[in-house]
Amino acid sequence: MTVLITAAELAEALASPTPPVVLDVRWKLGGPPGHGDYLTGHIPGAVYVPLEWELATQGKPEDGRHPLPSVETLQEAARRWGVDDGDLVVAYDANGCLAAARLWWLLRWAGVADVRLLDGGLDAWTTEGYELTTDDVTPAVGDVTLTPGHLPVLPLDEVERYDGVLLDARAPERYRGESEPIDPKAGHIPGALNAPTGANLTADGHFLPADVLKAHFGTLGVDGRRPVAAYCGSGVTAAHEVAALAIAGIEASLYPGSWSQWSNLDRPVATE
Repeated sequence: MTVLITAAELAEALASPTPPVVLDVRWKLGGPPGHGDYLTGHIPGAVYVPLEWELATQGKPEDGRHPLPSVETLQEAARRWGVDDGDLVVAYDANGCLAAARLWWLLRWAGVADVRLLDGGLDAWTTEGYELTTDDVTPAVGDVTLTPGHLPVLPLDEVERYDGVLLDARAPERYRGESEPIDPKAGHIPGALNAPTGANLTADGHFLPADVLKAHFGTLGVDGRRPVAAYCGSGVTAAHEVAALAIAGIEASLYPGSWSQWSNLDRPVATE
């Protein structure tokens, strides 16, 4: 599975007779919507995607903060973005692809064969000297057909008995229960190992090379002998963990409800 595309490769693809669909997924937890940032400058032709409304659905607290949308809802959104069957789709944000990875995961899960993350995000594009535009792109409606289940998911009722390596992608202080600014309980799922998403990236927001990522995950017992799954606060940055594992050649499941679901239920909590 090819996960990444460079800025130079994207520029070349955009100049080709069959340009990719480019999607801007700028979003920050607790921050203002990213549409304003999009309008100040985005990759030419990129369509803005509101994560809260099109890459998640609304539910009860026990469903988590960002439940997965239905495949029907996702298909309607993807068609609005202009995605046709067979298209190459490229997603980016301005924060190491931490939000864009949610879109990458959802479309791969829903059967889109070629979805890439722009390595280094918007900064990589501008650092290479490529232009930005400020229009609000509304593409022709696409015809993509989506079906669920093309990437593995770890359901809530299987988490406690999961016989694999469970990775917690949150910051160490949240994993250890020293700080919990969002969810009702502090700590982590018993048996989970901390693998913060920041450790997947270089200082300038590019993914680490595949061999480095493989070695990093190897220190956590990810060696191909046991299955792997990832969770985070609400299932957004855990998709980034799944992407990093895929770059390293390792298939991983996503626990979509993540800590925001777990901490709203009567489930065991660890802080060590």
